[in-house]
Amino acid sequence: MRIFDAHFHIIDFDFPIIENQGYLPPSYVVEDYQNETADLNVLGGAIVSGSFQGFDQEYLLKALKQMGSTFCGVTQLPFTVTGEEIISLNKNGVKALRFNIKRGGSEDLSKLDYFARRVYDLVGWHSELYIDAKELPEIASTIEKLPAISIDHLGLSEEGLPHLLRLVDKGIRVKATGFGRVELNIENALHSIYDINPDALMFGTDLPSTRAKRPFEYADIELIQRLFDEKASDNILYTNALKWYFK
Repeated sequence: MRIFDAHFHIIDFDFPIIENQGYLPPSYVVEDYQNETADLNVLGGAIVSGSFQGFDQEYLLKALKQMGSTFCGVTQLPFTVTGEEIISLNKNGVKALRFNIKRGGSEDLSKLDYFARRVYDLVGWHSELYIDAKELPEIASTIEKLPAISIDHLGLSEEGLPHLLRLVDKGIRVKATGFGRVELNIENALHSIYDINPDALMFGTDLPSTRAKRPFEYADIELIQRLFDEKASDNILYTNALKWYFK
């Protein structure tokens, strides 16, 4: 088994950490992540900026240097960012832009169409949305026309799943992450997404599982291995995300 961890956080208090909605995350530096995943055969992954990190890039650049070239960054940026800054981040391993609709701390949805196209045209980044899928109908007509979009944590809710599936059919990717934070039938969601597009699902640990009802556990990986055959499991756990981030 090999893993490309498509979604985890590094939280380094040597850099700015912003209390978000009354929440302050735990410290979780690169060594903590490496220790916790030592037995998982993680060959690469994506370090994702959280709401509590705002637009700080320095923590991410440090973490990417420590993790090495098979890891990349997913960052939050103000839409006023210069092209030079985007190009510099890209050269240093950042591969995607995040819109945190659920928690804030990022640029808001009104900038999505312009900003997602801008970073894609400039450096080939996709954009990631942390959003409850029940809110997708309001922006579906925008999202489905964008060049490359992924949705975090299976879209979070059972109510949102039908809306998510309609977008999967249009080429949207979905992170099979945060099983301890979602409110839906995970097995049904995984099967439904896979049946529409086998390339859509991308597994991630979501470590250190900030604010989740329960943290990541090894059983989350075993669930995927139980639901899918060996080749499909390898795609979900490794290949799909590797191709998405390092296209």
